[in-house]
Amino acid sequence: MLYPSIDKLMKKVDSKYILVTVAAKRARQLQKENDCQLPQTVSHKNVGKALEEVYCDVLTYVPEFEEETLSVEKTHIK
Repeated sequence: MLYPSIDKLMKKVDSKYILVTVAAKRARQLQKENDCQLPQTVSHKNVGKALEEVYCDVLTYVPEFEEETLSVEKTHIK
C-alpha cells in the first residue's frame, strides 16, 4: 500500500492535477538540493518524499490570482 494514500492527500489539495504539479515541482527541487523538510521519510524516492511533505503540511499550495505558487515553509517557488 502506498503512503500517504491518495484519499488522505486529496484532503490537503483541491484536485489531483494540483497535487501532481506540486509534487513534481518539489521532487525536482529535492533532486537538485536534497533538502527534505521531514526528519524521516517512508519513501526513498523524491516524488514520495514530496507527497509526504504535502501530507504533513510542510509543503502547501497557495493559489495567487492566476499564478500557481509552491511554498515550502517560507520558500516560494514560481
